[in-house]
Amino acid sequence: MMKIAFRPKLLDCLPTYDRAQFGKDLGAGITVGVLALPLAMAFAIASGVSPTAGIWTAIVAGLIISLLGGSRVQIGGPTGAFIPIIYGIVAAHGFANLLGATMLAGVMLLAMGLTRMGQLIRFIPVTVVIGFTNGIAVVIFLAQIKDFFGLTIASLPAEFFARIKVLAAHAHTVDLPTLALSIACFVFLLSYNRLAQRFAPLRRAPGPLAVLVVGTVAAWALDLPVETIGSRFNGIPQELPAFGFPDVSIHDFGKLISPAITIALLGAIESLLSARVADGQIDDRHDPNQELVAQGLANIAAPLCGGFAATGAIARTSTNVKSGGRTPIAGIIHAATLLAVVLVAAPLAAYVPLATLSAIVMVVAINMGEWHEFKELRRYSWNYRLILVSVFLVTVLFDLTIAVELGMVLASLFFIYRMSELTRIERLPLDEEAQEPHLLYPDGTLRVAAWQLYGSLFFGAVNKLEELLDPRAGHPEVVILDTTRLVQLDTTGLEGLENLRDKLAKRGCTLLLCGLNSQPGSLLYRAGFIDAVGDDNVCADLPHAIARAHRLLPNLMGGHQEEY
Repeated sequence: MMKIAFRPKLLDCLPTYDRAQFGKDLGAGITVGVLALPLAMAFAIASGVSPTAGIWTAIVAGLIISLLGGSRVQIGGPTGAFIPIIYGIVAAHGFANLLGATMLAGVMLLAMGLTRMGQLIRFIPVTVVIGFTNGIAVVIFLAQIKDFFGLTIASLPAEFFARIKVLAAHAHTVDLPTLALSIACFVFLLSYNRLAQRFAPLRRAPGPLAVLVVGTVAAWALDLPVETIGSRFNGIPQELPAFGFPDVSIHDFGKLISPAITIALLGAIESLLSARVADGQIDDRHDPNQELVAQGLANIAAPLCGGFAATGAIARTSTNVKSGGRTPIAGIIHAATLLAVVLVAAPLAAYVPLATLSAIVMVVAINMGEWHEFKELRRYSWNYRLILVSVFLVTVLFDLTIAVELGMVLASLFFIYRMSELTRIERLPLDEEAQEPHLLYPDGTLRVAAWQLYGSLFFGAVNKLEELLDPRAGHPEVVILDTTRLVQLDTTGLEGLENLRDKLAKRGCTLLLCGLNSQPGSLLYRAGFIDAVGDDNVCADLPHAIARAHRLLPNLMGGHQEEY
């Protein structure tokens, strides 16, 4: 029976928690909460939903992930990686169905955590992760062109080629005040770290918050005719959201399964990747299954308050660590800070220019991509390059889900090919035996043949057993398989050995095995192969197998009766 474990990291932290650590967590939580505010609004708008939805996603999901998660320092909320996915779902199915798909994804993540599938996420190759991360960054960047340039476009298609066509058709509608503000905010944010080194007051505020304040004040002071949160969304309500289930029809449930799988897959990958990065920063080890449980519950709860998909945020988690956060209390304070801002200062959000938020998202897109990997491609094998570039292009041009599936298929095929190349079957010379007359045919060829198996005898390499049946291998009366270096055997390999045994038996040839390792030996015994071969024909090592062949040969045909 599978054991279901539920133990949030918070429980491990509380027994040794003290006032000094609370002070550090308080400072870190407030810092991350302030940083999360502009990001939550920017990611929400870029995803085609209201900034209010982004803020409540950060509050509700962030609180649950910190309370129940498997990492000490993970900060959860909306992330840039979800932008193209959320935008596509909203465009195709509407906001209500987005909430339904998010809750369904939450159920999937919860099931993955409870069934202890957290470790399986680590099987996704780094080439696939880098490929779709860079692809998502490009998609996010392209999605911000409309608001960055102030283009007059009613709605932007989610599909790549249609989006490029619409952007090109409306290129003449560039709004110069919007573009000027966007460029100023973009340059300011890109150079913020350098400016913070020269001007001490800037070090106290995160870059996104600083550019949000500066951009908003500049637009207000100069009375720039630019679009704001207030003009597009009527601001942010200064109140708690309505609680309730999304209005999803049972008839729409079927078409939400595929989007939900995409959300669950990306949420699992990004949250566990973020937790692994955090582990390296604080010298700790997260619980991947508990983290998936928390991510699942967060994505079930957030839509009940009007929020959407959430996951672990690498940038906010790293900021939390750098600010002194070492327990989930910091994440709880981050959520409380966001709540306080909404209840106190929500009316001010109406003045925030969309151009400023688009600049923030563009910089996030640039920073999330691992662009140096493209420069280093020449250092790696052609299959590494093919997987990374294929996943990148398919993510940009078509769909993230298809890209990940393609990447996994290609990675699996290349792995199978590589493993099959490592599997070898080599004939052993038996030089000493070649000097013994009773082991020789009249023509001088050996009546005994010995073969060494290397690696893994699996479905991708089982065809190599055919070498033993090649007429050029002679016509032995005894064939010895030395499996000392055979480390793994699957059922297809078992079937291959059974076929080999049967074909050798038809030719009057006896099969001997020696040096069985634990896994191949266990499978051969359980499948009845050893019983069919005979216990006496399974030897400890090659010398014992040759001694067994000495005893068998006088009772055999002494010549070759049947041709191969």
